[in-house]
Amino acid sequence: MAALRYRRFLKLCEEWPVDETKRGRDLGAYLRQRVAQAFREGENTQVAEPETCDQMYESLARLHSNYYKHKYPRPRDTSFSGLSVEEYKLILSTDTLEEFQEMDKSVWKKLQDKFAPRPEEKHKVWARVLSRPRT
Repeated sequence: MAALRYRRFLKLCEEWPVDETKRGRDLGAYLRQRVAQAFREGENTQVAEPETCDQMYESLARLHSNYYKHKYPRPRDTSFSGLSVEEYKLILSTDTLEEFQEMDKSVWKKLQDKFAPRPEEKHKVWARVLSRPRT
C-alpha cells in the first residue's frame, strides 16, 4: 500500500508545474522536496499515518486540478486592483520582490540617516539622562 501512495505522490509531483520566477518560494518545488523527505526509501517507506497521508494527497490533488476554481467560479479574472494574472505573476516574481526590497532598504537607510541620532549625539543624550537627579 505504501508503494501505491508513493507512486501517486510521484505522479502528482510530475504534473505539478514549477514556476521558475519564484525561486525558493515555489509550491511545486516545495512539494517535490517534501515528498522526497517523506518517502526517503521510495516504495519501501513505511507510512506511519496512512489516513493523514491520503488526506494530504487528496487535498493537493484538488488544488492541482483546480477543483475549487471550478466549484466557485469568479465573474472576472481580476481583483480589486484591476491587475491581470500576468501582471500579478510579474509583481510576485522573486526578481521583482528583490528589487522592491532594495528600494525599501534605500528608503529606510535615508530615513535612518535623517532621523537617527549620530554616535556622538547618543553619548550626549545618555549623559543628560544619567545626570538627572532621581526622584
